[in-house]
This record gives sequence, C-alpha cells and structure tokens, in this order.
Amino acid sequence: MTIKAVLFDLDDTLLWDERSVKEAFEATASCGAERAGLAADALEAAVRAEARGLYENYETYPFTQMIGINPFEGLWGNFSGGEHPMFRKLQGIAPGYRRDAWTRGLAALGVDNAALGAELGEMFASERRKRSHIYDETFEVLDELKKSYKLLLLTNGSPDLQQEKLDGAPELVPYFDEIVISGNFGEGKPSPRLFEFALGRLGIEKSEGVMVGDKLTTDIKGANGIGMTSIWINRHGTTRDDEIVPAYEIASLTELPKLLERLSS
Repeated sequence: MTIKAVLFDLDDTLLWDERSVKEAFEATASCGAERAGLAADALEAAVRAEARGLYENYETYPFTQMIGINPFEGLWGNFSGGEHPMFRKLQGIAPGYRRDAWTRGLAALGVDNAALGAELGEMFASERRKRSHIYDETFEVLDELKKSYKLLLLTNGSPDLQQEKLDGAPELVPYFDEIVISGNFGEGKPSPRLFEFALGRLGIEKSEGVMVGDKLTTDIKGANGIGMTSIWINRHGTTRDDEIVPAYEIASLTELPKLLERLSS
C-alpha cells in the first residue's frame, strides 16, 4: 500500500498535556495546602476525585464524553466556542465547577473555606494556561514527515480549548494541511463519521492514511473501526488487553518515519 497522509492526535501525542495538567495541579495544590495546613499531594488527590464526581453528575456529561472533553479540561476551559447548545451550558457551568471542585477537595480533608476554594479554582485555570509542553521529538519528526506526506491533526475537545492549546504552540500549526476538532464536527473519536470526514478533507482513501495516537479507546478504536491503519504510541510501556488491538505500536514518534517507509514499500 502507498501511504499518502498521517493523521495525528494532539494531546499526549504531540503536546504533553498530561505534564501540563500535573504541573498546574502541583502549583495550585502547594499554594492551597500551605494556606490550609494540608499536604499538597493529599489536596491534589482530593480535588481530582471531587472534580471527577462533579463532572459526571452534570447534564453535560454525556456530551463531553461524546466530544472528548475530560474533567481536568473542564477545570480550565471557558467553552466560549462551538455552535452546539451544550457548549453554552458548559460555559455557564465552568466557573462554579472550578470553585466547587477545589472547595470540596478542601472539605474532604476537613477544611471548610469556600473563599479559598474559589481562589484556587481560578489559580488552577491560570497555572494551566501558563504551561504548554511539546515532546522533544515532535518537531524533528514533523519536519521529516512533511516532506513526503499530507498531515492532518484530529483532536477531540472543545473548539476554543483546543485552539488555546494550539495558540500556546503556534509553531505546530503550519505543519498541518488540515486541523479537525471534534467539537466543531459534533462527534468525537472514535466516531467513524469523524474519521471519514477527516479523510474527505484530505481527499484520500482509508487505505492511504494512518492514524497515530496515544489512546486506544479513541484514536486506535476509531481508525480500526473504518479499516484504517492504526499506530499506537505507547510511551509508558502500558500493558493492553486484546479488546482494542493497534496495527502497530511504537514507543516514540522517532520510530514513525521508518515504519511509514516500510508500510509504503
């Protein structure tokens, strides 16, 4: 087969989102813990748990699952973009969600301080916005691939939030012939309709593209679902079961160019 295009996931494939979130939690929890007389790691764990619980009880939860917006993105997103009415509901919920997640996290550790919770909620959003991390190999690999393939960015999430991430790494955008954000389309990975739409934007058949991503349940499942070659980037040596099986597995993006050469030979 001849590979003409590479579809990339964004978060934790090209951008190191997990690190950005972790650093924002550490900075905010350290501040909150010092003021409340708590252990920072205990506060972080409590807030993460409370955030998940709150998030799952909002009426927007099924929509956020479909589009692919996780609880910790909800802690810093404004959700001012997107045409779907659920984005307006998220926009209204977000300030209270930030406040309540941190207030309840404090309360779970015996500290009743709503004012501090509200302050920490806004601090987390600010700290997350300060942090944009890109994997060391990202640009090296994109430079090489751009010479031979069309490149498309296929990312789940809220249009304005994903755009903020891209604005934080403006040098990333010019590499891509097309950028598709699930919140603009109305469905998220692994929706076959989203993948077919992305292929249509590139003008290629499914046999002529590959999908590269870190999440089995979205990136790999979606590509497999339409019969497109899937490449799982497994940086942490995660053990998977046989429920979702990638066509290929790599531990670093640096392995990708040679793999694509083999697939096209």
